[in-house]
Amino acid sequence: MAERRSEAFEEGQGTFNDKGELIDIYIPRKCSHTNRILHAKDKASVQINIGLVDESTGRYNGKFLTYGFSGFLRSKGRSDAALEALLTKEKIMPFQA
Repeated sequence: MAERRSEAFEEGQGTFNDKGELIDIYIPRKCSHTNRILHAKDKASVQINIGLVDESTGRYNGKFLTYGFSGFLRSKGRSDAALEALLTKEKIMPFQA
């Protein structure tokens, strides 16, 4: 699995120059579940890094997935379900009914 840097960078959003380099000074973070922009004044928003492990050794391999959750989602008490849904989608955590 490849290392995720930024959702905006992966999706090709932003301003690029003739060489194809990203030239935006600021790319706002977004909630990984609701796709809301995480504003600077949203003091309840969090960013979580999930470390990836090697399948054969079970040791951390230096790569991680980054997820951001908005304060709105956290105030509704849905951030744990959102994280579970995202990890199931990435096939990191198996689905259990």
